[in-house]
Amino acid sequence: MEHVIAFLRELYRNNDRAWFAAHKEEYLRVKATVERFAAELIDGIAAFDDSVRGLGVNDCTYRIYRDTRFSPDKRPYKQHIGIFICPGGKKSGRSGYYFHIEPRHSDSETDSATGGHFLVTGLYRPEPRVLHSVREEMLYNGAQLEENIARAAREGFTLSRENQLKRQPLGFPTDTPYASYLRLRDVLLERPLSDAELTAPDLTTRTLAAFASTAGFCRQLNRAVEYALEEE
Repeated sequence: MEHVIAFLRELYRNNDRAWFAAHKEEYLRVKATVERFAAELIDGIAAFDDSVRGLGVNDCTYRIYRDTRFSPDKRPYKQHIGIFICPGGKKSGRSGYYFHIEPRHSDSETDSATGGHFLVTGLYRPEPRVLHSVREEMLYNGAQLEENIARAAREGFTLSRENQLKRQPLGFPTDTPYASYLRLRDVLLERPLSDAELTAPDLTTRTLAAFASTAGFCRQLNRAVEYALEEE
């Protein structure tokens, strides 16, 4: 993965079509590396979550080209690489396992850093009907949810609180031990990865072990997702 990180660092500094065209062969080597790794993850995750069995690499990977038509940010290329393995593929709206590659970048003017590699399991920006179903799952099966979160915590995952409501969602009680979960809008377990972890020879083994600890959480969310889809 060293050359993947190196390429993304250079792309961050040179995000324009002329540079990319001059380094297209290098990008194709990066793409091949990521696709081989994605195939290993799909097979490995299928061993503990049968719902992803049969997915192809194209079902779980993304184009590096950005759609800039309606964005003020006109940079043509994404500065990260993602792999999302979930039932039905990346556009299904179901919970799954996401692997994110993005070197950290320092801004000398603001003395801040952006980026960073990470693992995530869960639902990002679910549709309202799906989120409502997930909140009902949290309300009625909160003890199981907490067990699943605790299991993942032993592998370094934490529950993301970044995007949550300040107040309880309409129609849900406040006098429940699971009230804080009901305010979530993204339902995600996340774990950072260092450059050293990303370039270690046992990356695949360690990644699968980490994701396996989140499988119960993922299945519980997808139970709620399936209920919402059936109700539709």
